Amino acid sequence: MLSKCPHSGHKVSGCVLVLCFLFINFADGSSGKSSQSQDEMHAIHSNQLDLREIVFIIQSQSNSFHVRQAERRRAHLLEQAQNLTKKAPAVLLLHRLSDNEGDWSILPLLPEFSRSFGKNSSWLVFLEEKTHVKMSAFVQVLAKFDKNKEWFVGKPLFDKESTIIHHYAFAENPSIFKYPDFAAAWALSMPLVVRLANKVRDEPLKSDFTIDLKHEIALYIWDGGKGPHLTAAPELCTEPEDSLRAQHCATTLSKEPTQCGEPVKKEDIFVAVKTCRKFHNERVPVIKRTWEKDAVLLEYYSDHADPSIPTINLGVPNTERGHCGKTFAILQRFLSSHVPNTKWLLVVDDDTLISLPRLQALLSCYDPSEPVSLGERYGYGLSQGGYSYITGGGGMVFSREAVVRLLDSGCKCYSNDAPDDMVLGMCLNALGLPVTHSPLFHQARPEDYPADLLAHQVPISFHKHWNIDPIAVFNKWLRDNSSEKSSHELDRTTKTEL
Repeated sequence: MLSKCPHSGHKVSGCVLVLCFLFINFADGSSGKSSQSQDEMHAIHSNQLDLREIVFIIQSQSNSFHVRQAERRRAHLLEQAQNLTKKAPAVLLLHRLSDNEGDWSILPLLPEFSRSFGKNSSWLVFLEEKTHVKMSAFVQVLAKFDKNKEWFVGKPLFDKESTIIHHYAFAENPSIFKYPDFAAAWALSMPLVVRLANKVRDEPLKSDFTIDLKHEIALYIWDGGKGPHLTAAPELCTEPEDSLRAQHCATTLSKEPTQCGEPVKKEDIFVAVKTCRKFHNERVPVIKRTWEKDAVLLEYYSDHADPSIPTINLGVPNTERGHCGKTFAILQRFLSSHVPNTKWLLVVDDDTLISLPRLQALLSCYDPSEPVSLGERYGYGLSQGGYSYITGGGGMVFSREAVVRLLDSGCKCYSNDAPDDMVLGMCLNALGLPVTHSPLFHQARPEDYPADLLAHQVPISFHKHWNIDPIAVFNKWLRDNSSEKSSHELDRTTKTEL
C-alpha cells in the first residue's frame, strides 16, 4: 500500500519558501517575473508553496513498455526539481501503490492518499506517462490557488451532446458539465482529498461500471452540486511540447512517438471479425470498402457460412448480445493448425472501424512474448475487488502468449451469450494478468467524444454505425496516406484470406 512509498517532504519556513520561489522564477525565463501580472505574483507569494508539498502521481500501468515510459517521466520530474530547489517532491507510479490492479480508478486510493500525505502535503497532481511538466511554471499555477481550500483544477473537456459513454448525463445541456483532460494533468488540493477520502470510507462507491474515468471522477467530486466544479487552468495544455503555441503552457504532451521501432508486419496480426447472417449485406461491405485491404490474415466468423464473403461458421449459434461462445471459439481456432502461427490476434465486431497501419505502429511498443491484452480498458466493481476488461467494440488485441495462458487456465464462458469482453476480464484478473489501456481505441463514435480530446490523438478505432456514415467516418478519422500507399503494394502481392 502507500505506506511503501513514504513522503519525504515537509513544510519549511516562510523565508525559505520565498527564496525558493525567487529561484524558480529566475530559473525559467519564459515563466519568470516579467511574464507574471502583479495579481499573479501577489497570489504566488501569499500562497507560498514548496515543491515538497506536491505529490505527483503518474497514472502508470504494469505492462513493461508503460513502466519504462512512466519511469522516464518520473526521472524527468525529479531532475527538474533537483535543478530548481534541491528539494524533491514525491513522485509515485500509480500501478505500484497497491496490489489491487483495479486501483487505476483512483477513487478507492483516496483514503490512503489522505492518510499518507494529508498532514505534510498540499496538492495531489495526476498526470499521464506522456504528460510533460515544466516544473517551475507548474508550481506557479498551483500557487495561484489557496491551498487551504478545496480545489479541483485541470483542462476542461465537455460534451457537445449527451452520449452513451456518460450514461446520457446532463441530457438537456451536456456542455454545462466540465471534466478534466487527464493528458494535461489535473490536481486536487489536500482539503478536498481529505473530505473525499472520508466520503469513500463512509459511503461505498455506487457505480458498478468504470467506463470513462475522467468523467466519473468529476461527477463524484461535484456530488450533485455539493462539491466543487472543475476549475480551468489555461496553463495546463495538450499542445506538443515543441509547439510555438505551448510557450505559455505548464504542461504539454511529450513529442515521443507512439511508435517504438519498425511497425509490426501485417503477417504478424491475425484479424478475427465477428458477424452474423443478418449483417452480411449491411456491415461487412463497409469493412471491405474501408480497412479490410490492410489485413493480410483475416477471417469473418458468422452463424452462416457464406462463400461470397467468405464467412466461417464455427458451430456457435448467434446470440443477440454477449457472443462469448463465438469469441472463445475464435481463441481456440487462433491456436489451431487452421491459422498460421501469428504473434498477435485482433478481435473486432462487424461495426468496428479500425486503422490497421496505426495498430501495426502501436504494437511495435509491445513484446509479444508477454501476455499482452490491449485496447480500451473498462472496469467492473473496481471498488469491491472487481476486475478490468478490454471493451470489445473498440477492438481487443491479444498476444499469442495471452491467448495460450487464457485457454490453458480452463477459462470458459458460462453461457454462449455471456459478455465476452467481461468474461475475458474476469479470467485475466484470476490469472493475475494485466489489462493494458490505450486511449486510441474507442468503444463509441467520434461524436461521442470531446473534440478537444480527439484533437491530440491519432485514433486507432471507433465503433458503431448508428446515425453516421461509417465510410465517411473512416475516411475522416482513420484513413492515412500510408494506407493508400499500401494498397498499391497489395495490388502486386497475393492477399491471403484464410
